[in-house]
Amino acid sequence: MTGFLPAPGQIVTVFRSRLHRDGAEGYEKLSPEIDALARSMPGLIDAKSFVADDGERVTIVTFADEESQRRWRDHPEHAAAQARGRSDFYAEYTLQVGRIERAESFRREPVSDAE
Repeated sequence: MTGFLPAPGQIVTVFRSRLHRDGAEGYEKLSPEIDALARSMPGLIDAKSFVADDGERVTIVTFADEESQRRWRDHPEHAAAQARGRSDFYAEYTLQVGRIERAESFRREPVSDAE
């Protein structure tokens, strides 16, 4: 979490998905390209993806403001990847977008070099 400080007004997108049984290979090929594109977008604050033990994937993306998030949402390459996801990769997904109304953070200083 180093370097990420949430702030009021930022826009958070939570994308939860499960891959179709035949979608994993294509997804794994396209995912790094789309991740790199997202990271190049002005206003991107942070992006993280996780895979749960039951196969659910969760991606959390934070943009500085609505305009930055909208530019990503509407980017032609991202739109094409979304369409391909629906046709080839995903068994299901949900998308939630919201504005941070309140934010707090905490960081403990490392007690040793190992942390």
